[in-house]
Parts: sequence; C-alpha cells; structure tokens
Amino acid sequence: MEPIKIVGVTGSPYSRKMRSILRYRRIPHVWIQRGSPEDRDLPPVAVDLMPVLVFPRGVGGAPESMIDSTFQLRRLEAEYPDRSLLPPDPALAFLDLLLEDFADEWLTKAMFHYRWAFAPDIAKAAAILPRWFATEAAEERQRKMGEAFAARQIARRGIIGSTPESAPMLEGSYRRQLALLALALEGQRFLFGARPSTADFAFFGQLTQLAQFDPTPAAVALQETPRVVAWVDVVEDLSGAEPSEADWVDRESGARRLAGLLGEVGRTYLPFLLANAAAATTGAATLICEIDGHRYEQSPFPYQVKCLRWLREARAALKPADRAWVDGVLADTGCAALSAPA
Repeated sequence: MEPIKIVGVTGSPYSRKMRSILRYRRIPHVWIQRGSPEDRDLPPVAVDLMPVLVFPRGVGGAPESMIDSTFQLRRLEAEYPDRSLLPPDPALAFLDLLLEDFADEWLTKAMFHYRWAFAPDIAKAAAILPRWFATEAAEERQRKMGEAFAARQIARRGIIGSTPESAPMLEGSYRRQLALLALALEGQRFLFGARPSTADFAFFGQLTQLAQFDPTPAAVALQETPRVVAWVDVVEDLSGAEPSEADWVDRESGARRLAGLLGEVGRTYLPFLLANAAAATTGAATLICEIDGHRYEQSPFPYQVKCLRWLREARAALKPADRAWVDGVLADTGCAALSAPA
C-alpha cells in the first residue's frame, strides 16, 4: 500500500491532529516538513493551508492533494475503514462532530490569542516557528523572518477576535475547557469511551500548542490540569492502542460525561457562530456581539458560516428518534439554536 504524504509543520495544530490520526489508524504515511527539500512536486491545492494530505490515488489514478482536516479525516474513514474514529451510535456521532468543530474553530482562538498577546509567547513563536521551515537557513535571515512573521500575526489578532475586551472571555473559556476536559477524562481514556474519536484528536491538535509549546497557556495547563497535559503527550502516538467496538460509551453515559463541554459550546462558541452568520447575511464588515458578558468583535468569517450550516445539516439528517434525543441534549446544554433549520 502506497503511503499518504502529509505536509505540515510541528506548530500547526491541524497538522498534529492529522498526523496523530494517521498514526492511531495505522494508515501508511510519510511526514513531509513544509519548506523542506521533500516539499516539492506535489499536486497543487486551491488554498495553501496545512496540513496537505497527498493521496496516492485520486480521480483518474493520479496523486491528489487535499486540505481541511475535517474533510480529510472523513475521506480516510471512507477509504480506510479499520480503527474508525466515528462512534457507531449516530446520536453520539453528531455530538462528536459538534465537539470536533468546537475545538477546531473555537479553541483555536485561544491558541492564537495566547501566542500573539503575551511577550514570552511572542518571543518563543518568533524564534522557533520560522526556523521549522528551514533549520539550515542563515541566522540573520531566520531572525528577520521571525520578526516579520510575528508582526504580521500580531496585526491579525483583531481579525480573529483577540482584543483587550475579549481577552478575559477567551482566557476564561480556555481555563474552563481544560477543567471540563480533565473532568471528562477522569475514569475514561477518551471523550467517547476507551477509544478515541474525532473530537479527541481535535482537542489534542490545539493543545499541542496551548499545553505544550506556548509558555503562558502551557503554564496554566500544568498548574490547573496536569491530567490534560499528560493526556496530550499520550495521544501524540496511539498506534499501539487495540480498540474494540465495546469501547464506545452508550449515549446516556456519553451525554452525562460531556455535558460540561457541550455547555461551553452553548456558552461561547454557538453565540459566536450565530453572530457570525448574522453579520455575513447582512454584509456587515465587522461582527460585534456579547459572549459570556464581554464585548466580542472580529471580521466575519465565511468558513464558520459553513460550519453552522454543516452542523445543522448533520442534525437534520438524523433519524427522527435520534434527532429528538440529540435535541434534548442540545436544549439541556444551551445549544438549542442548532436545532433550527439548516
């Protein structure tokens, strides 16, 4: 079996997410560092985002590149059925999708905020991130690259919602997510039982940066939730795990265990999704709303408009009995707005 190529960098949470998934699922792959000599002659992608997965056989039998971790992992599910990440219960699979999206699209805001709002984090990121692309480059060139990259990212903070007004909310949400994740993982290896799901890897990806690389949030994680820090280390490579179908939790146990995290979705992420969709609908240049008692402002993002639509479509696609159960969980956790038509 020809290996999949995964092109990314260590500082990309989505690269780490997908590399860990490939390891756990024992899918043959090779890691290609972005900017390395091996990063050449690859099929092009429409948008240069990381990671890029290069499948050895695409349409017409030629290699094919693909971006977007959510769709990458679902293609993997279709083409490599063993060691699936999707709970077989469709209601739990929806909750898994919701939590994956939450980690991918909301927890990443905390990651960007901490990295580019605190002096120690800026200094480390500016020193290390550019060097990953060319470890052998001249020192002066690497220094200038780091300065330019940091300046660009700091200037983008407002675009993704990292402002003085929103900082307490983003940092509070991060701390709560750590605590809720630690609580969900006490007595159970992963979020949906004794085997990992897509949501586990989504949280893992963001936490490789927040709990491992960036000094300020890593110190918070170590002090407040050492369980989560250790869990991130373990999820890095789960290739030795031996899952069985009996390892998935039942839906009632899953809903109880995940109620806190789902409540954080309703408290922070869903208000953002709704405000973002409203701003995009009206053509507003700026999204302004209140989240958890704090003013929140950023540029509207078309991609998150799609996220809201995809979540609603996934809920609508459930069979009536499963949808009714999911709607009850959503109502109990402040996420009832997801029950609106897609």
